[in-house]
Amino acid sequence: MRLFLVLMMTLILPFSSALADVAVGDALPHSLTLKDQTGAERSFDSYVGEKGVVVVFVRSADWCPYCQVQLLDLRDEGQAITDLGYSLVSVSYDAPEKLKAFADKYKFPYTMLSDEGSEAIKAFGILSEKYDPDHFAYGVPDPHVYVVNNEGLVQAVLNEDGYKDRPEIEAITEAIQGGVQ
Repeated sequence: MRLFLVLMMTLILPFSSALADVAVGDALPHSLTLKDQTGAERSFDSYVGEKGVVVVFVRSADWCPYCQVQLLDLRDEGQAITDLGYSLVSVSYDAPEKLKAFADKYKFPYTMLSDEGSEAIKAFGILSEKYDPDHFAYGVPDPHVYVVNNEGLVQAVLNEDGYKDRPEIEAITEAIQGGVQ
């Protein structure tokens, strides 16, 4: 029995970190080099602010009304975050064209990243398990906000139960201020 447990742990442990959520102090589990809303490939270094970046994973800017409200709140109140030296980016499984349509329609001033294959979403361990691979929403994340310093280390993780509630801007700025050393 002990040999069986050791064997199982040997097989499971290498994959367990890919399934776990990212925690404070962790390095980013994905480079976050993704296409933006214009179709241009963007790397972490191209959008990180002076002190870091706030990465907002949303289900869809195209069809999720809760995500759209969150993005519009960021549009309207995001200056409080950028004033602290952090840039703002959103990440969703939407194609760049869908992100561009949202950005153009609502004059969204921040970078929107397309994770069409959900590789970053999977690397962060936040892929929603509510949808089968043949469902149109397969690939969406459970919404999360990561405050990341300019070296790629996670300073704070914010999320709410379910997909309808999202962290307020004030909670994000408090997390930034609490995590700044």
